[in-house]
Amino acid sequence: MKKYKVGLVLSGGAARGFAHLGVLKALEENGLKPGIISGVSAGAIAGAFYADGYTPEEILEIYIRRNLFDLVQITIPRTGFFKLSGMKKVLKKYLRAKRLEDLKIPLVVTATSLNDGKAVFFREGDLADAILASSAVPLLFEVITIDNVEYIDGGITNNLPLAPIAGKCAKLIGVYVNHSGYQKHVEGLAHIAERAFHLAVSTDIEKKKSLFDIYIEPGELANFGFFDLKNGHDIFRIGYETAMKMIKEKESTIHD
Repeated sequence: MKKYKVGLVLSGGAARGFAHLGVLKALEENGLKPGIISGVSAGAIAGAFYADGYTPEEILEIYIRRNLFDLVQITIPRTGFFKLSGMKKVLKKYLRAKRLEDLKIPLVVTATSLNDGKAVFFREGDLADAILASSAVPLLFEVITIDNVEYIDGGITNNLPLAPIAGKCAKLIGVYVNHSGYQKHVEGLAHIAERAFHLAVSTDIEKKKSLFDIYIEPGELANFGFFDLKNGHDIFRIGYETAMKMIKEKESTIHD
């Protein structure tokens, strides 16, 4: 017998991660509340707040009121152009659990060890530090150091971290918010860099899709950028609607 009825895997994706919250709302409404969550970067943030007892709508409101510079601080580049100091303040202020093992729902946070280039799965320890390590997009954000190990964004090595909960769940649900699709024109340095990052972290997604009982990848999210915080409500809605559609398609099997 599997330890958890439902396991949920949430990808990275910066502002596109608002879609994770819409998915969580849809899952709740269909009796599919996760018993364990595996998240990376934006997925780790959404997963942490949800596992801490916040509703999807409450999490959305915490972040929707902020702009990029509430969450980051410009710095003289050493290992990145921005510090995640503002993000750390938000995490410390709102997260009631201070350690991963104190969350109401088990959460596994994925980061990448810059030292050996491997994915690291945090199951215990300081919650805010694990999330920041998981979210440190290389060059953009400063490297995060935990116990003398340097970490960057977990999506670099595993942007849909199924491995930590594989074999432990009766049903597996995966949410990937980095749908790239075809783009006729990619203009501007920032857009090119963002597009390249999305393509780089998508390399193994195709072979993972079939491993989930429900796989959710909202195509409309290709129209939203890395820091598109102002469109959080629309991104939330797209996540919710896509999840509801996929759940309906699988309704004959997901509750057996």
